[in-house]
Amino acid sequence: MTDFRFSVPIAVRYGDLDPQGHLNHAKYFTYMEQARFKYLVAVGLWDESQDFNSVGQIVAEAACSYQRPVLIGQTVDVAVRTARLGTKSMALEYRLTVDGAEVALGRTVQVAYDYVAHQSIPVPSEWRAKI
Repeated sequence: MTDFRFSVPIAVRYGDLDPQGHLNHAKYFTYMEQARFKYLVAVGLWDESQDFNSVGQIVAEAACSYQRPVLIGQTVDVAVRTARLGTKSMALEYRLTVDGAEVALGRTVQVAYDYVAHQSIPVPSEWRAKI
């Protein structure tokens, strides 16, 4: 994974830790989620002042490959990029690093979704242009 052009720093909080003092495995997904929303705002797919349902995406799949532990006091840099744009979905990739060292790699599949009609929709052409 190379050529990530967007990233967000996230400070590890005490409440993010597991009993062993490491970043809890589920928090990696929370960090990816936070970075994903910042990414959507940055590329112009969503405005934080809009209604939440206007995001127009739903997570269909999520995966994370853990490389090394993350500890309290560290800051995780979460890089995000669109790896694939399909007919009704897009795949996002994530690279999580601490001080330049890779700590995890992630992937989500986002389905374009109409929250009013409760169904998937084609990826809008304006999304394709912005991405």
